[in-house]
Amino acid sequence: MYQYDEIDQKLVDERVAQFREQTQRHLSGTLSEDDFRPLRLQNGLYIQRFAPMLRVAIPYGLLSSRQLRALAHIARKWDHGYGHFSTRQNIQFNWPKLEEVPDILAHLAMVQMHAIQTSGNCIRNTTTDHLAGVAPDEIVDPLVWCELIRQWSTFHPEFAYLPRKFKIAVSGAEQDRAAIQVHDIGLQAVRGDNGETGFRVLVGGGLGRTPIIGTVIREFLPWPHLLSYLDAILRVYNRYGRRDNKYKARIKILVKELTPEVFRAQVDAEWAHLQDGPATLTAAEVARIGSRFTRPQYLKLDALSPQYTQALAREPGFARWAGRNVHEHRVPGYAAVTLSLKKTGVPPGDATTEQMEAVADLADRYSFGELRVSHEQNLILSDVKQSELFAVWQEAKALGLATPNIGLISNIIACPGGDFCSLANAKSIPVAAAIQRRFDDLDYQHDIGELDLNISGCMNSCGHHHVGHIGILGVDKQGAEFYQVSIGGAQGNAASLGKVIGPSFAQDEVAEVIARLIETYLARRDSEAERFIDVVRRIGIEPFKENVYGNAHQKREARARQLAAA
Repeated sequence: MYQYDEIDQKLVDERVAQFREQTQRHLSGTLSEDDFRPLRLQNGLYIQRFAPMLRVAIPYGLLSSRQLRALAHIARKWDHGYGHFSTRQNIQFNWPKLEEVPDILAHLAMVQMHAIQTSGNCIRNTTTDHLAGVAPDEIVDPLVWCELIRQWSTFHPEFAYLPRKFKIAVSGAEQDRAAIQVHDIGLQAVRGDNGETGFRVLVGGGLGRTPIIGTVIREFLPWPHLLSYLDAILRVYNRYGRRDNKYKARIKILVKELTPEVFRAQVDAEWAHLQDGPATLTAAEVARIGSRFTRPQYLKLDALSPQYTQALAREPGFARWAGRNVHEHRVPGYAAVTLSLKKTGVPPGDATTEQMEAVADLADRYSFGELRVSHEQNLILSDVKQSELFAVWQEAKALGLATPNIGLISNIIACPGGDFCSLANAKSIPVAAAIQRRFDDLDYQHDIGELDLNISGCMNSCGHHHVGHIGILGVDKQGAEFYQVSIGGAQGNAASLGKVIGPSFAQDEVAEVIARLIETYLARRDSEAERFIDVVRRIGIEPFKENVYGNAHQKREARARQLAAA
């Protein structure tokens, strides 16, 4: 866990005091709404459909138990008793009162947290793998590099007013679990020919209105040059990115219009002035940042715990949960555990005050007081002894956090949608609930196998619907809420964007449409090992489309006949 130094704490405390004064001026009428808007956005405060929404930064998804208890306290005292963990590894509070937000920020500062740069046209929270630091396939621990980027980007005067918001993701492992290909900048740790550590640099990825897979502009960037090269990319974007049209202002549009080759040349020309300059990293600086992280004091354990293997054989429910929610750890005798926030009937990513406090207790007892937030909107205990996994399962089950569905259809990623967001065209939460109810049989879910289903309430794609094996997008159709369905999207090393299967559907039709897609997949797969995404890539979308729309047409005709007969 990163520990603030005096400078970190002073910056956050000063920002709280500054925003308190700005809020008081606004409430007294001496600071207009137009003048207040950029100030509140710089502090993560939005005005949503029914109330303000405060987005709190969880840098690279890493939380201490003390911090989680502080978030639970905020939910109890200043909100409606819950928080929403987002795909940016942040937490959002949907019901704070404007006049009380400075008090919330002050409480956050007491536990080394803030809401700085969680909104606005700036560099947002840098994200990474939810197994960072513990995954066996890691080349580097990305937490240190994410912290370096956080310090470089926070309050960077040159990048405080970019053409549009800017997002960076880092993967330190061979397998990308941070969705780096759909970020403005994606960084993949690699080793050079001589064994030197560096980064593959991708630019111009993103979802939203114009989804694009990022382009590699440098295959190997030696680690000392990371920040200076990021400087060069941001300078080119800041200079040439469009500011006249917010729909064309993201860096992905600039890369596409210039072509990746021309953009790369522009970055290299800019970097020529920055390379080996003051931003060049040294081993001493990287070590200094690394030293500010507390590290677990692991015990020397057997690679496979007898208690664990006995519990697997004895308890089928535990074995099913372990097969889905327990992940391999780089240290023998330990494991990482996903606590699912996707129980049927609960909005994906939501956690109550009581659950947050209980998870903090679990982290203290079983995971060195630390936990992670994944971009798939779940919580992770990263350092659990195998011998204690059965006890964790029992306690998580009592809390409603042990649904064994990681990687399955009910592990839905969803934005808050029209229930809260003023930008949304349609609701996300009721659609997610209907799908979870339709597929609530865990045996059936396991038969279906690995499947990512993502829902967004609008084209901003906060639910990452473009990279879901099945993606659902809320659209406005003459004032009514409808849903567009796509298939074939994926994140990871083989990232792809989904293709829309056809015209949109009414809300009450969506769950049945998903059932038809699954029906087609099960009928067409070669074996149980062939995943939904594999079948889509092999046979294309037409068989899925035919089954969905043929049945939908028949259903509408039957309904029309019933109405006519009545």
